Amino acid sequence: MDPALHRERGYDWVGFIPFISVHLLCFAALWTGARPIDWIVCALLYFVRLLGVMAGYHRYFSHRTFKTSRWFQCILAVVAESTMQKGVLWWAAHHRKHHKYADAPPDVHSPVQHGFWHSHVLWLAERGSEVRAHHRVRDLAKFPELVWLDKHWLVPPLGLGLLVWLALGWSGLFVGFFLSTVLVWHATFVVNSLAHVVGKRRFATADTSRNNWIIALFTLGEGWHNNHHHYMGAARQGFYWWEVDVTFYVLKCFEWCGIVWELRQVPDAVLAEGRASNLKQRLTSPP
Repeated sequence: MDPALHRERGYDWVGFIPFISVHLLCFAALWTGARPIDWIVCALLYFVRLLGVMAGYHRYFSHRTFKTSRWFQCILAVVAESTMQKGVLWWAAHHRKHHKYADAPPDVHSPVQHGFWHSHVLWLAERGSEVRAHHRVRDLAKFPELVWLDKHWLVPPLGLGLLVWLALGWSGLFVGFFLSTVLVWHATFVVNSLAHVVGKRRFATADTSRNNWIIALFTLGEGWHNNHHHYMGAARQGFYWWEVDVTFYVLKCFEWCGIVWELRQVPDAVLAEGRASNLKQRLTSPP
């Protein structure tokens, strides 16, 4: 990317050093080695914490697509914050702004407006990204525990990292904790970047969101991004049975257990619109 653009956008490279450092710490495993248990913990923490981001930060705190108790709401926030993606209010506020201005100039991470690398990670280094737009999340800011967690968002990841180190030593820390953290980061970020560039568009939304089944697989269902931008109020983003959405399957299990309830469904009219679009695309596509 052009250095002049960096100056124009005002990137804080010094403040970006911790983000880069976490990536570099993963390579320390070359010296410590990695045992099977380290890789198992890495996979487990990837799944659980990515679920915290997708079910918690995204579908619950940002879009309120289901209801839950205050205690489980707090658990969702803690698990999501353990990924070091900043605080719950910060995340939800920025995501709501993204939907309001999707792919328009005010969108903080649009690949259309600012290019791939800015939309993927560099927007985090942009000066002003720390602004706390609490006016967008007044419904969340009324909970003191969420406000506290948002302010002290490093507490969950530091606590988790300490527990992993105490249980598994240095190799567990570098592989189980730091590597899984980096993988969760980029699984989240790829929805901002590639899911607006690569894939198919079922619905003619005002933005460039796309459905991509590969992204959906390793992001637990978030790759059905065009579906989501067309109707963001549903708890599921894979609108049809063949669209794998692991996050929604887990939410259904939670619903059966009484942990969450009132999962918001995709309206029949939206499903019918999608089927009509699928049929039209098949009929007009080249043989």
